[in-house]
Amino acid sequence: MKIRVVSSKEEIDSLTDKEEMIHLAFRPSNTDILSLVTKSPNVKALHIPPSYMKSISTSTKMFLEMNNIALVEGDVWGHRKDINEYSEVSDTVYERIDQYRADGLSDEEIVAKMERELYMSTDLLRFLLKNRK
Repeated sequence: MKIRVVSSKEEIDSLTDKEEMIHLAFRPSNTDILSLVTKSPNVKALHIPPSYMKSISTSTKMFLEMNNIALVEGDVWGHRKDINEYSEVSDTVYERIDQYRADGLSDEEIVAKMERELYMSTDLLRFLLKNRK
């Protein structure tokens, strides 16, 4: 899955309707999130750093929930926006998920195991597992 990295409010206008997951590398206002959802109606998840998550209003969380858009906490580590505007979840992650499921592990066991192995956020792993079924 490709994660579009948006570094500023000005970049919201450059989004397309093909974006499924967007990482916000700035502190978004309610208006920013509304603009983002309007510009990218097919978005399934917003990925937001933990420090910004606390500033998301309850009304915005309800709006996202009503539109079936997951609010996922986490960071995009080591991504260079000047090289590529997308960060990507590698196929290896999905292969590992499939292997652990084949081994009979529960989703929570998979999350715990992959968190340690891959240093991915719990919320992102849960989102990937939920959408992998």
